[in-house]
Amino acid sequence: MIRLLPRRSNDVTYFTNDRALELDGLRDGEPGWWLRGSGDTREPSDVSSVLVTSERSNVHGYDVVIAAPRPISILLAVDPEHASGVVAAHRASVRASMAYLEDRALVVRERRAGVERDESGTWQSVVSFTHGLNRHGEPHLHDHVLVGAKPQGRANVLDSRALYAHTSTADALYRASLRHELAERTPWSAWRSFDGVEHVVGLDEGFRALWSGHHRDRGEKLAWSRGETRASWARDYERYEPMGVVRAPDHRRGVLDEHRFAGAFEGRLDVARRHVLAAWADAASYGQDPVDLTRAVDELYPGLRGRRGVYEPTIGVHEARMIAPVRALGPRPLARDQFEDWRQRSRAMVRSREGRSR
Repeated sequence: MIRLLPRRSNDVTYFTNDRALELDGLRDGEPGWWLRGSGDTREPSDVSSVLVTSERSNVHGYDVVIAAPRPISILLAVDPEHASGVVAAHRASVRASMAYLEDRALVVRERRAGVERDESGTWQSVVSFTHGLNRHGEPHLHDHVLVGAKPQGRANVLDSRALYAHTSTADALYRASLRHELAERTPWSAWRSFDGVEHVVGLDEGFRALWSGHHRDRGEKLAWSRGETRASWARDYERYEPMGVVRAPDHRRGVLDEHRFAGAFEGRLDVARRHVLAAWADAASYGQDPVDLTRAVDELYPGLRGRRGVYEPTIGVHEARMIAPVRALGPRPLARDQFEDWRQRSRAMVRSREGRSR
C-alpha cells in the first residue's frame, strides 16, 4: 500500500532519530538509504535538503509511505533466516515504484503563450527510511520515501494531482515487483487473489489473525532492539492458532489472470496507460518484473505511450481488454504479426456482439 503525506515542515528528526534497530542485520547498512543523492541519513540537515519547494508553496515535499502486504511483513517474524531477502525484495520494489512515479507523475504545469502545458521533471535527490515495526510491535515492513515539492531546475512545484492520480498504479507495480522479487530472493512465493488479497504460498492465515495490524488506538512510537523485537514476536507466537492455508492458483508463474485483468476496467468509460499498467500488475498473480511489464504494455498499447501527468491518452474499454486471449504469454512483447492477428479477431468479436444486440 502506498500513501502520500504532504510535508509542510522541513523537520525530519522523526526519520533521522529512528534507528530501526528491529531490522539490524537484515538490511544493507543504515535504515536511511539514498535512491538519488548522497549524505549522512543520520544528519537532519542532509535529509531535509531533499525537501525543496518554491516561495509560494507551503508544501515542502512528500512522505511516500510504501508498505509491504501483511503476509510478506509477517515473514520477518516467522522466517528470520530469509528475512534479509524479504527486506532486499522490498527495497528493490520501492525503487521500481518510485521510478514509475518520477517517469509518469512528476510534472509541472507551466503557462506559455496563454496555453498550459505539463512539463516533465526529476527530483534532485530522494532518500528513504526502512522500518520493520508498527506502533503495536507487529511485523510491518515499510519505507518512508522523502521527495521535494519542486523538481530540479523548475520554478514551480509539481502538480500534486498527477502524483495522486498515478499513486494507485505505482502501488500495483510495487506489489507485483515484490511478489516477483520475493520468489527470486527467498524460498517463498507470494500471490494475489481475484479479490485483491495478497497471500504467501504455504503461510497459515492464523498469522494474519495474530498480527492483523488493526487496533483501536494508534499506539506509541516504538524503539526496540532486534533482540527485544524477536522476544516480543516469540511471546505473540504463544497465542498463535492455525486457521489453514488458502490454496494458491494452479496456473504457472507469468500467466495473467484474464478475469482479474478484464474486471479491472469494469465501469470505466475510457482507459489510460496507468489503468492498463495497474490492471496488468494486479492480474499477474505471482508478480512480474516491472521493467518487463511496462515494456509489454507499451508494445501492446503503443497509442498510450504519450503524455504524462493527469491527461494521458485514452482508449475504449473493449480495446483495453484485448489482452485477455494472450494471457498465457505473460508480460512479454508479442511479435507484430501475432499482435495484428489478435487485434483483427478481437474486433470481429465486438462487431459480432453488436450485430446480435440489434
